[in-house]
Amino acid sequence: MDTSQKTQSGINKDTKQEQLNLFRMNHDMESLSTNQGLRINDTDDSLKAGSRGPTLMEDFHFREKLTHFDHERIPERVVHARGFGAHGYFQVYESLADLSKAKFLQDPSVKTPVFVRFSTVVGSRGSADTVRDVRGFASKFYTEEGNYDLVANNIPVFFIQDGIKFPDIVHSIKPEPHNEIPQASSAHDTFWDFVVSTPELAHMIMWLMSDRAIPRSFRMMEGFGVNTFRMVNEQGQAHFVKFHWKPLLGVHSLVWDEAQKISGKDPDFHRGDLWNAIEDGEYPEYELGIQVLPEDQEFAFEFDILDATKFWPEELIPVRRVGKMTLNRNVDNFFAETEQVAFHPGNVVPGIDFTNDPLLQGRLFSYIDTQLIRLGGPNFHEIPVNRPVAQVHNNQRDGYHRMTIDQV
Repeated sequence: MDTSQKTQSGINKDTKQEQLNLFRMNHDMESLSTNQGLRINDTDDSLKAGSRGPTLMEDFHFREKLTHFDHERIPERVVHARGFGAHGYFQVYESLADLSKAKFLQDPSVKTPVFVRFSTVVGSRGSADTVRDVRGFASKFYTEEGNYDLVANNIPVFFIQDGIKFPDIVHSIKPEPHNEIPQASSAHDTFWDFVVSTPELAHMIMWLMSDRAIPRSFRMMEGFGVNTFRMVNEQGQAHFVKFHWKPLLGVHSLVWDEAQKISGKDPDFHRGDLWNAIEDGEYPEYELGIQVLPEDQEFAFEFDILDATKFWPEELIPVRRVGKMTLNRNVDNFFAETEQVAFHPGNVVPGIDFTNDPLLQGRLFSYIDTQLIRLGGPNFHEIPVNRPVAQVHNNQRDGYHRMTIDQV
């Protein structure tokens, strides 16, 4: 990198772009080849015994092509399967050194690269965008201290208080096991049975049945960290914190009739809206807000501040806007980037820490466990979209899909 492009912290928004460029390949006007680099001039006919066959198993190109095709699909996410992502950058407005020692929150001149994936929760990859559902708002910050993932939703509270109930709520909200109906909708008997059996769910249901569950656009949608985290400064002083994303376009929703018509006419409505806005230079922008509570005020309210089914009233604990994220580049390959990106609330950097929130504690186990099966083993962090810009040095070796050549 040219030294004139570097910021005071030695990193800018082009760092991740340069890293990803190492893995990009343009196939235009290139000769066709096998996976081993052997040039071939025909991919339409298999090698046969005689003019009418049968196909010979010695045709290595035929076997390689069919084998790769047979293995193209990976398991879709159990939840948040329907997603769409984009690249961008984040800048803090002023140093937050009084609250956190995280380096990406210190220097307003630093543009930290980010990748954001928006998603629905219930439906499969082939479902519609505009269904009534919670939306995911997951952000990966490629900081010089390592990756930081803020894995958020567009609703400030959650269904349950304890992570051990997560399999139960997801099983209830998914399609019925005998007929796989209904798809991308929570309005069926099994879900409502769970609702009436779980009083803590009442708050979330009020949000889910509101206009917030049918956003007009990903560009007009708030994001909430939901769980309570801690910020720790250089002196070891800690504060409880809630994270917010505030869209600069404001919060706008569809009405139910609009959503139903759009689902039938354009099931990719939200995807297309985000893609076209970025292609047209109308870059989506979101301000990062934080609610901050000193540790000695943990028990100052009539509710448990660690309870994910409750939010912190903004009239009591105001939201302070501390930075801005801009999404300015679409992905080059949906599968390689949007589908393979792996988020985990446990991906934190010094200055951001966890609390005893039992839902958060459940998430800290579940996310990485999910990636292990989806992405084929423990080396999913080496996939380009997941690779940190910070150097990685440890003794974790081998395993499926190892890409680093460790020197003795």
